Amino acid sequence: MTVTISPGPLQGSLTILPSKSHLHRLLICAALADGETIIHSSPTEAEDIAATIACLTALGADIRRTERGFQVAPIDRSKLPSHAVLPCRESGSTFRFMLPIVCALGVSGEFRMGGRLPERPLVPLDRELERHGIRITRPHPDVLCTEGQLTSGDFCLPGNVSSQYITGLLLALPLLAEDSVLTIEGIVESEDYIQLTLAAAAQFGKAPMIAEQRYQILGGTPYRSPGIVDAEGDWSNAAFWLSAGALPGGNVTVRGLALSSRQGDREVLRILGRMGAKIAWSGDSIAVAENRRRAVEIDAAGVPDLVPILALVAAVSEGETVIQNAARLRIKESDRLASTAATLNALGAEVIEGRDSLMIRGVSRLTGGTVDAWGDHRIAMMAAIASAVCAEPVTITGAEAVRKSYPQFFEELAGLGKRVSYE
Repeated sequence: MTVTISPGPLQGSLTILPSKSHLHRLLICAALADGETIIHSSPTEAEDIAATIACLTALGADIRRTERGFQVAPIDRSKLPSHAVLPCRESGSTFRFMLPIVCALGVSGEFRMGGRLPERPLVPLDRELERHGIRITRPHPDVLCTEGQLTSGDFCLPGNVSSQYITGLLLALPLLAEDSVLTIEGIVESEDYIQLTLAAAAQFGKAPMIAEQRYQILGGTPYRSPGIVDAEGDWSNAAFWLSAGALPGGNVTVRGLALSSRQGDREVLRILGRMGAKIAWSGDSIAVAENRRRAVEIDAAGVPDLVPILALVAAVSEGETVIQNAARLRIKESDRLASTAATLNALGAEVIEGRDSLMIRGVSRLTGGTVDAWGDHRIAMMAAIASAVCAEPVTITGAEAVRKSYPQFFEELAGLGKRVSYE
């Protein structure tokens, strides 16, 4: 799909869709619980969430969409399949969360992956699983198979790997009959997403005992359904609209966000504030408006998903912005350091790509033009928002990439004053 977007600022308000990060966790906990759970959530057709639902359904859960969210009848562990095919598609969260869970349930798993997901690393999670009784094979580059029953005991992961590995084990280890200990070594990156996992598990009666970076996880008791839970609004996708408000002529209000959220990408507010944006909030509504923008230094270690859109804001800010500690972006849906730099430069920015960094020299305005989405939802959305500071329209090829996390993105964009045409 090719999309062309008119130049000019974004103004108006919208209600953000549910957090993909939070909803993954709630759906998994609900599917592992001892009774039915209702998840209150605004509508979402995100492909990543569909992947998690498909995997849980393959294990026996019954998940139905309702007007207010989802109705989840849990997996019956007395009727588990001996073998399950799990269509993870391109969702790294789905794959990394479900892999330890399938192993803990003792189901032979066939994980099918798409896009760049088969290329993304799995070490050292795979080694820990193999150390505890699991056999992992790759009969095809896009397929990973598991056999065996995960055994309880001592697990160890470094803190500087993906927090999704840690989340996967934190969700899976309570399913084992015996207690386990998960130790995290070194500096922990994306700590907020681990806390999001712990908060979701606690709602279902699973709160590990924690001493520093050591989690003692009790086995032998089921997840307890709380009956009804609420999914938070999505800070990661809201960041695009909030950042749009900080661009020239911008004024955008986003409803449905919790300032108390554990989602790491709520950090976008603090960073936009440092860059000079005007920010106001009332209840669950946050408004961002243009102000004089200035260069800052941004540490991307804990907020890698914010890099593309913050790089756009930096591209039209005074001075030189440096985004560092961003090596993890090389293994996203695209090489996001390369794709962010190339896309912005094609639109008239001045971005220099480093080994694990971006250096951005601010200009007054971008030119516009045609760019590719690189198969990456966040690059597609960044390019679309860039139209706010372009002299000419922006045309995006491969724009269907937004379906991964935000299928209604271009409809929302039109609602904020843009002319959007499709080919």
